[in-house]
Amino acid sequence: MCIVGLGLIGGSLMRDLHARGERVYGCTLHGARAARRDGFDVCDSVEEVLRRAEADRALVVVAVPMRAAASVLDQVAELAPSCWVTDVVSVKQPVYDLVVERGLAARYVGGHPMAGTEFSGWTASQEGLFAGAAWAVTFDYAREAPTDRDWAALFTTVCTLARVVGAEAVPVSVARHDEAVARVSHLPHVIAEALALVGDRGGTLAQSLSAGSFRGATRVASTEPELVRNMCETNAASLVPVLDEFIALLTDARASLDSTPPSMQALAESGHRAHLRMAARHGARRESVSPVKISSRPVMRVHPGAPGWVHQLEQIESLGGRVEVF
Repeated sequence: MCIVGLGLIGGSLMRDLHARGERVYGCTLHGARAARRDGFDVCDSVEEVLRRAEADRALVVVAVPMRAAASVLDQVAELAPSCWVTDVVSVKQPVYDLVVERGLAARYVGGHPMAGTEFSGWTASQEGLFAGAAWAVTFDYAREAPTDRDWAALFTTVCTLARVVGAEAVPVSVARHDEAVARVSHLPHVIAEALALVGDRGGTLAQSLSAGSFRGATRVASTEPELVRNMCETNAASLVPVLDEFIALLTDARASLDSTPPSMQALAESGHRAHLRMAARHGARRESVSPVKISSRPVMRVHPGAPGWVHQLEQIESLGGRVEVF
């Protein structure tokens, strides 16, 4: 494995793979010295590490922010033309567009581990971050070339990568992925930032009286602003309609509370029912940006490249299930 970018996700992936005896190396522009001190095979040159990956026919994992993805993919196309490629970027359609533009679609499978914290950088990385997490694995190219055995082997490899680090592969199309994470990952960041502002405007008294509900609801507002911007701005096409939906709910709640007598019944009851449904399906794993419990997801076994396997993936996607490959 060759990991380009060793922040929270890329660094945690390196730690897990190394701990499991996999041969893994990588590069990062920030934190390379600290990673080497920790005993990992890391440099600070993308060119150097991609030339090495090409010589090894390594799987290249692009783990950089979306703003740097185009540049890294350009270098992959030039310096590692024989390597398979996956990524861990939090949006999938923009990355897939870049991949197609560079003629890399036949050797690319997108990925997105739904795990993380509000912290960033190599020093925030940790072993076990992906244990029990959903790992979105994209399959759009298979619709165009369902009998491409090389691509099917790559899909298998990415699903295996997720399993090796304790996650479970959830097949998704890029468009449905981005719409789903707009709802459950990116919108919470928008809400947390706005709520933090409202609370802060209450001054020291509001700060003194704030309790667990406020701290929990605003926790991800401690994420680096650049990371929040990167997530939300690159997924704006999916996030804006979801934000409109949220604003409409708030507008209705405001009207009900401004009536005589004031009422919170509709939102409180429907929101509570929605929470119970999601809790029943997913549960809660631990403190993370996107806590999930995979054990409740339906499982389907798929033989990549076999007749009808793409239809199977679409069925699993519709159920929010996980895939096991054989």
